[in-house]
Amino acid sequence: MRRKIPRHRRISPPGRLNPFEHALLCPEHWGFDPIFPNDVNRIMDKIPMTPGGHKVLDDELKTLKTIKRPAIIQAIAEARAHGDLSENAEYHSAREKQSFIEGRIKELEGMLSLAQVIDPRTLSGPIKFGATVKLVDEDTEEEQTYQIVGETEASIEGGRLNIKSPLARALIGKDEGDSVEVDTPGGRKGYEIVKVSYV
Repeated sequence: MRRKIPRHRRISPPGRLNPFEHALLCPEHWGFDPIFPNDVNRIMDKIPMTPGGHKVLDDELKTLKTIKRPAIIQAIAEARAHGDLSENAEYHSAREKQSFIEGRIKELEGMLSLAQVIDPRTLSGPIKFGATVKLVDEDTEEEQTYQIVGETEASIEGGRLNIKSPLARALIGKDEGDSVEVDTPGGRKGYEIVKVSYV
């Protein structure tokens, strides 16, 4: 006799998994995996950040709330005092700035409420979120060093590599001495991993 599976334990057929089941059954999406693969953030609703990246956003939010928001409210009040608002350029300009400030405040509050702050100094082992990686271009022998960080703090000029970028994805799980290949607009590039550190 076929055993009846309780409703709360049923799993959807392959190819029809819901996001929760996919997160549980597919290792590349496990939320507790420190590697932080591509879809973890969306499924688990968390945004990985380094302490430094979190501080930058928090400082910006405080500045907007305590300095820029009061200043724009004052500017709007002064513009209103000039009379007819329909042709008051200062008033309309101030209202546009206020809209931007309020929008940015909501955006920052949303990101910070979902922040998962990870201190790279507590990590070790193969490349994962927070790792600082020294690479050598296998064609030009040029050295490059990047720290793998979240989307909100990424900056190629600052040496901070978005974890969702093709290069970061290729590096995840690798270690010193390994080589990776990445498709770029200029063609396929190869890199050797010279050093991995967590600072």
